Amino acid sequence: MKRILSAVAGGLILSALVTAPRPIDLAGAGDSKTLSTRVEAPPRLSPDVASSFARLALACVEKEFPNKPDHVMNDPEDVRPPKAMHPVFYGCFDWHSAVHGHWMLVRLLRTHPDIPEAPRIRAALDGNITPEKIATEVAYLEDPNRKSFERTYGWAWLLKLAAELGGWDDPDGRRWAAALEPLSREIAKCYVDFLPRQTYPIRTGVHPNTAFGIAFALDYATATGDTALREILVERSLAYYANDAGCPAEWEPGGEDFFSPCLVEADLMRRVLPADRFASWFRAFLPGITRGEPIQLLSPATVADRSDPKIVHLDGLNLSRAWCMIGIASALPSDDHARQVLVDSAARHAGATLVHVASGSYEGEHWLASFAVYALSAFEEIDGVDE
Repeated sequence: MKRILSAVAGGLILSALVTAPRPIDLAGAGDSKTLSTRVEAPPRLSPDVASSFARLALACVEKEFPNKPDHVMNDPEDVRPPKAMHPVFYGCFDWHSAVHGHWMLVRLLRTHPDIPEAPRIRAALDGNITPEKIATEVAYLEDPNRKSFERTYGWAWLLKLAAELGGWDDPDGRRWAAALEPLSREIAKCYVDFLPRQTYPIRTGVHPNTAFGIAFALDYATATGDTALREILVERSLAYYANDAGCPAEWEPGGEDFFSPCLVEADLMRRVLPADRFASWFRAFLPGITRGEPIQLLSPATVADRSDPKIVHLDGLNLSRAWCMIGIASALPSDDHARQVLVDSAARHAGATLVHVASGSYEGEHWLASFAVYALSAFEEIDGVDE
């Protein structure tokens, strides 16, 4: 895999991707229905770009308005501003974006501790992630009328934040992890309560997607040793997806998707199935990948208007497709041609959107940097798997 991914090294500036194209070798490349034979390689997360992304998050994690609350009002007195309901995650337009904005800030502190924004990041996290404020967030979730609050997208990102903090050997990080723990425990309880009652998975390309919600929760359960949560997540994954085949990826994308239902499912199953079983499952699930098909799945989505809050979701789709493809490729045998096809497509998808993360429109800027950092982290973590 290191040989295949050698093209992803390099630097990035927000105004242009400074990378050289390299050829790919897809079967039937001369056919009008196949992909271009050249690919722009995505760069690494440089300190300058880490700083730029950090500034985007810092500009929104304490920005209360505009705001789109997901709030069930119990009585007239329950009409409250976002910060009163969510003293930690009140910024970035909505709760889940505030959560993954905090995740990104922690991630950037871990990977780029010396960026100029580091003191501001620590101050923001220190002001938000306190035991008192977390207790208010927990109390909100415990209300009987709010069982479906942020289910499961916001839940998943909260557990991703908890796992990021829990794996960080840093005095501030340990303090924030301890403060966050009651909320992460409550979210884990929500999964344990809900998933056994969810008979069918939600296969949408937006927030409620079940596969995405399970995947990040599974990462948390593995990282923290929460065996009870892990057992339920694995059992539900197998019940929902083990027998799936022939995913209709040619129907993608939907006009407001930020997930590929097919790829996010496969990215979950590579976490659940043993490597040999996953390879055979994946061949049946997306049998055309080695032939560069379907083109609709392997080509980046076109984003016509980045000032539209739904259309700009497609930038998120390009980034989430990239991280899913890299994760899937990492789980396939070294001689599986699908690996190269997926990595090349991931490079194209990331390259199509990274230059647009800072678009000047809050519709994308309040959340896309988190997707970009997670996608770039996937490239960096897989590089070097094979010598």
